[in-house]
Amino acid sequence: MTRLALAALLVGYLPGALAFRLPFADRGHRAALAAEERVFWHVVLSVAWSLALALALAAAGRYTFDRVLIGNAALSLLLLAGGRRRLGYAGTAARVSWTALLPVAIVALGFWRFPPPSEYIIGGKDPGSYISEGVQFARTGALVIPDRVAAAVPAAERALFFPPPLNEAFYSNRFMGFFLLDPAAGSVVGQFPHLYPASIAFGYDAAGVRGALLAVVVWAVFGLVAVYFTGVRLVGRPAAFAAVVLLAVHLVEIWFARYPNSEVVMQALVFAGLLAFARAHQDGDRFFGAAAGVLIALLIFLKIDGLLAILALAIASATGWLVDRRPPRPAFVLTLAIGGALGWWYLSGPLRPYFFLPLVYLNHLPRGPMFAAIAAMGLVALALVFLRERFAPRVRAVLPAVFAAVLVLLAGYAVFFRQPGGRLAPADAYALKTFVNVYLFWPGFLLAIAGIVLVARRDFWRDPGLLFVFAAFSVFLFYKIKIVPEHFWMSRRFLPVILPGALLFAAAAAIGRPAPGWLRGWRLARTVAGAAILAGLGWQYVAAAAPLVPHREYEGMTRTIERLASRFGDRDLVLVEGRDAGSDTHVLGLPLAYVYGRDVLVLFSPRPDKDQLAAFLEDAFRRYGRVVFVGGGGTDLLSRRIGATPITDGRVQVKEYAVAFWESYPQGVRRKDFDYSVYELELDRPRTGDFVLDVGYQDDLHVVRFHAKEPTEGRFIRWTGPQSFISVPGLTGREKTVQFVMHDGGRPPQAEPARVQVFFNDTPLGVIDVGKGFGTYSLALPPDAVQRAAGEDNPAVLRLLSTVWVPSRLLGGSDTRELGVMIDKVEIH
Repeated sequence: MTRLALAALLVGYLPGALAFRLPFADRGHRAALAAEERVFWHVVLSVAWSLALALALAAAGRYTFDRVLIGNAALSLLLLAGGRRRLGYAGTAARVSWTALLPVAIVALGFWRFPPPSEYIIGGKDPGSYISEGVQFARTGALVIPDRVAAAVPAAERALFFPPPLNEAFYSNRFMGFFLLDPAAGSVVGQFPHLYPASIAFGYDAAGVRGALLAVVVWAVFGLVAVYFTGVRLVGRPAAFAAVVLLAVHLVEIWFARYPNSEVVMQALVFAGLLAFARAHQDGDRFFGAAAGVLIALLIFLKIDGLLAILALAIASATGWLVDRRPPRPAFVLTLAIGGALGWWYLSGPLRPYFFLPLVYLNHLPRGPMFAAIAAMGLVALALVFLRERFAPRVRAVLPAVFAAVLVLLAGYAVFFRQPGGRLAPADAYALKTFVNVYLFWPGFLLAIAGIVLVARRDFWRDPGLLFVFAAFSVFLFYKIKIVPEHFWMSRRFLPVILPGALLFAAAAAIGRPAPGWLRGWRLARTVAGAAILAGLGWQYVAAAAPLVPHREYEGMTRTIERLASRFGDRDLVLVEGRDAGSDTHVLGLPLAYVYGRDVLVLFSPRPDKDQLAAFLEDAFRRYGRVVFVGGGGTDLLSRRIGATPITDGRVQVKEYAVAFWESYPQGVRRKDFDYSVYELELDRPRTGDFVLDVGYQDDLHVVRFHAKEPTEGRFIRWTGPQSFISVPGLTGREKTVQFVMHDGGRPPQAEPARVQVFFNDTPLGVIDVGKGFGTYSLALPPDAVQRAAGEDNPAVLRLLSTVWVPSRLLGGSDTRELGVMIDKVEIH
């Protein structure tokens, strides 16, 4: 516990506190800030330095948490020595007042509202990839992961696990969310920039997997505080506090405060960077120029969307210089330029697979209009430079009104008039309307519009950075959301800037900025009425978030994967079924490998080449003591040479919140099942006896394109799909009949009758009309086809073509599976 407290002090407070107190660059300005804001900057600067140091160490392949602690301790000693007993404010600092209780209350609210984090450590989507990337950051100490298991796969058998190269940016996928750069060297890089994973590494080094999961909660609380202090400067303390309370109880903030993602990190860094930018450029504090440059440059190492914030601040800087005669701070320009150069090396080098698609997008932009727009902006800027004395005062007076009017007109068009058509999809056309109806609500939207007009008219030149950044994110993302349009996935787009910005504007319109006589007469009445409206809006937010508060996404999954990992030793190779096998078992492969350190390969196809697989197993048995397979959907990998012995089964049920496309809202918590079996693979072990397959129980190596296992009437069964396959290895050539135990599944009357057409390899055996209840159905096997199959190494295949029905179409609900018939058993005699 002592080490944990020391680590928190060194990573999150001490270096920034000492740097903030250094007697240079207008320390008197910093001392005059409220005591609580000074503490905020101590934390911000320390965290930014610690993350930058971690990234620098990882770029050299030398990261460890201890090295960060040593580096921070050394920097603190250096700052102490450089300060030479002049680190005190000598009585010039603003004293602690009651206002310090407000950020303390915000922190308490966040830590009460947000934990516990989800247990999203499985692969398949961004959250699990972030957690695995952060753990690998801690374990390997490098940006590029040295993966010895991938490197050990012989070149002739790589296609079993790694699909062919798709483009020049990388060779293949190692796991979903991880790119294999060089198969011979086994170099792998995560899909996402490393800033958030670096903080996950801090949590993992401090408290294991649970510490890694908790990192997102800490960032979310940090984001609340950053929004508050930025809001205090822009709209005043009461409005800022009210806006942050609304944000803390909002379902989007609660959901993503528990769900590993980089958007909450962006929220914290963007608003801290905006406050530093305003302190430097509008308040004239030289110290904050470098701070703003560092914070904004870190966005390059967080998320590609950060480039939008950088562009907006560049426009704000140019506008301030041309119109308001406020040149950019040299320290801001220098640190941002250095960060940009390092970012270009990073994005075009180690992270080139991530940056590949944005580059393709930029390369396909129409060059003529793009260059024309750039030239037009350049001409306007040049005109302002040469005609500044004449036109700058007029532009300064008119620009705030024009800015507000454009945003209001665009918002009105997007909400009331915008319609899909041509290349404009409905989800994009109605993006702002969806945000208003589902997340912000109409009172909040109307207040936000009024607040934009009010703040732009009154304070445009006091804080142009925030206004330009808010406008850039709003216009860019409401034009096209550029993400799968489903709840809550699409709401990530609104989280970093749009939602907190809209709430700040709404609170500004409702409460206003404190001024002399603020709580007297009609102003008091206006404040009370505005506070009542905000309270009502907050109550709506609390009610909307109520189903989410007790829910913990994938609760128990950490313990489940820990138990599964404990079944495998250091000399075991674990093969996991592929993504296309018909179940979600493949998502267990990523945490088994990159969180719990097991040797794992994921098959690419549910029907791998048997000769290649046998050759791979021959090599693997020389390297490993045991090769096991984990599957749940169905993978055809058995042959005359390749056999398997069942070891164990697992059935996991976890809670998962429903998803819904943009037209409707998710309907609460549902259950997600993971059914898997574990087999030990063998080579050249003879098998005897008839073929008897209990479908739904340890059948994963025989079935392909079936639905997941499920229990019914005391049996375990699987539903067929439109076309399903059963692999039959080890035939002798004397087999005569095949028997199926099947059930029509209780089809509704409006569904097509249950009928299954059966093929043995390419030979048709007949058509079975399946009735209600489980019954046995037999078909004769052609002797010549059986003898041909017995002479081959690859197994025979029973192909089943079923008439299907979709429950959601005929009965309603969310079950969109194409269901054929239930199969309980298959026997060949």
